[in-house]
Amino acid sequence: MARSPHRVVVLALDGVIPFELGIPGRIFGGARGPEGEPLYDVVTCTPDGGPVRTHADFSIAVDHDASVLADADTLVVPPFGECRPIDRLPEELAAALALIRPGTRIMSICTGSFALAAAGLLDGRPATTHWYEAAELQRRYPRIRVDPDVLFVDDGDVLTSAGAASGIDLCLHLVRRDHGSEVANRVARQVVVPPWRDGGQAQYIERPVPEPHDAGTAPARSWALEHLDRPISLSKLAARAGMSIRTLTRRFHEEVGMSPGRWLARQRVELARHLLETTDLPVDQIARRAGFGTAVSLRQHLHAAIGVSPLAYRRTFQPEALA
Repeated sequence: MARSPHRVVVLALDGVIPFELGIPGRIFGGARGPEGEPLYDVVTCTPDGGPVRTHADFSIAVDHDASVLADADTLVVPPFGECRPIDRLPEELAAALALIRPGTRIMSICTGSFALAAAGLLDGRPATTHWYEAAELQRRYPRIRVDPDVLFVDDGDVLTSAGAASGIDLCLHLVRRDHGSEVANRVARQVVVPPWRDGGQAQYIERPVPEPHDAGTAPARSWALEHLDRPISLSKLAARAGMSIRTLTRRFHEEVGMSPGRWLARQRVELARHLLETTDLPVDQIARRAGFGTAVSLRQHLHAAIGVSPLAYRRTFQPEALA
């Protein structure tokens, strides 16, 4: 018997910001299984099923009221109001949250985190929000461990993201967590966004306008992705980019928000995850293809990145391969 798609309910409140409101439908709605079947059922509701005004110059009408929250597997709260909207939980939001089942996954995008905070859902937890409002979130709700620098925080059943585009990152992260990197990468290609920006990456990175005809580190990064199975030194990357090592390191930070070594390690982890999900190659062979050299090194890097061993990760996405 086919399993029903995971239901994602997006709760639109008065003053909702349209861009963030549309992110869950675009990302979760684009996730498909091996036969093209939808992996998520995304519905949007308002507390009473009526139209709500947006933060822009128009209102939206939806097809559902808050009763659909009783069947939600994941609830998404986009930002609403004046972005920093509440000191206490609005009655309509309290009534809506009362409908969700125990164990429902709850996530906020941008300053939707203030709604979760007002409901007490972030007490004692790590969380983030838009960098401009992080200090205010911490001031109003001192029991939260606010991290103002990251793109998103995954605390298991409650997740928070920073501003705007980081909501895309968090939704892709959940698709990857639920169904693996291959599905998430396909969705990312459909919407023409980077397939993976780690939650620990900084929210705000200054990116100087490149000089005309300046390709930056992009050619060196493209070359590295094609040669992850080989040792790649800073000097090789610098030579590919036509830069000194010092300039390469600076430009990496400007363009991708991290050092060349950290970027390489993350690309290798992503390749290893893909191979674990989609092939039956032995772990030591995957380690060599991803540039880790040994299964021990792969195990250490994978555990540091996602907290599981290669075999445990493969079991999640290929249980039949280990039967």
